[in-house]
Amino acid sequence: MINEVVESAPIFLLVAARSAGLIFTLPLFSMRTVSRTAKIAFIGYISYLLMGFADFSAYSSYIGDDGAFSLMYLLLVLGEGLIGVIIGFYVSIIFAAFSTAAQFFAFQMGFSAASTYDQLSQVENPLLGQFFNFASVLIFLQIKWFQKIFLQGLTYTVQNLTVFGMIEHKEKLVSFLLSGLSKLFADAFVIALPIMGTLVLITVCTGLLSKAAPQMNLLSEGFPIMILLSFGILVAIFPHLLDFFSLSFSTGISELLNLLLGFGKGGGR
Repeated sequence: MINEVVESAPIFLLVAARSAGLIFTLPLFSMRTVSRTAKIAFIGYISYLLMGFADFSAYSSYIGDDGAFSLMYLLLVLGEGLIGVIIGFYVSIIFAAFSTAAQFFAFQMGFSAASTYDQLSQVENPLLGQFFNFASVLIFLQIKWFQKIFLQGLTYTVQNLTVFGMIEHKEKLVSFLLSGLSKLFADAFVIALPIMGTLVLITVCTGLLSKAAPQMNLLSEGFPIMILLSFGILVAIFPHLLDFFSLSFSTGISELLNLLLGFGKGGGR
């Protein structure tokens, strides 16, 4: 194994850069609680497996016959790392939609103050946001998209995508990522809409009752009612949310991989 890595060191480093960019930005793997040694070992193992599938013939002019590196080769390594970062960043956008949806209605429920550090998103997140994150991770593992990303996504991209192809179609890539950000808020709004709409109606009814019967202390009664009804609605619609999670992962990642594979190899100088 070591001899094969040394003999194909330029190709191995290119694949390792792409794998490292993906692993260090992919949710769950990017958590600080995951050992950095384990990450590096996993990067080396994945890169060794994918090294035989990689087709970097477009880079041949930047690698010497004796395997010597050049400044242009180092730039290619950075570009390969950027490809991995883009894939991991887009997957993070899909996860962020679920956490954002929980933040929308957590404020109305009165849970916005109940925020703790979320190891998954690595930010301060309400408790419901963490719950949605954990649920999305379980769905992501259950539908085996982690395996598909590493065994299919990385394999297809190292066979069909290079930095040159990405540069030639950078406008499409930027517009796709921006549309992904807009889709994040759209998906979050769709997830949060049933609970948010119900809480708005409860707030309006509470305000009307407060005007009709000022002697009733509805301010103290409103939050328990909103919390109880919110959890009741959440329990009722949660199976449908799981299906929505699965559909979001499948469509989002498939669209990203199809876009990257459509770029082709591009042409070097």
